[in-house]
Amino acid sequence: MPAINIEDLSEKDKLKMEVEQLRKEVKLERQPVSKCSEEIKNYIKERSGEDPLVKGVPEDKNPFKEKGGCVIA
Repeated sequence: MPAINIEDLSEKDKLKMEVEQLRKEVKLERQPVSKCSEEIKNYIKERSGEDPLVKGVPEDKNPFKEKGGCVIA
């Protein structure tokens, strides 16, 4: 799908696009932020035991550990 340069559109076309977007948005189901944030917190807590950023990566499975040092004499 080619990109549309909005500056090349007439004012009528811009307004049509805006109305079309608003029609899409009005159909979306809305939820309170308080409910969504609780769900996100619970999701994170449930999976934190598996998260390598939280518990770390075992040395034997770390692909980025240094293989050996470099000695300059």
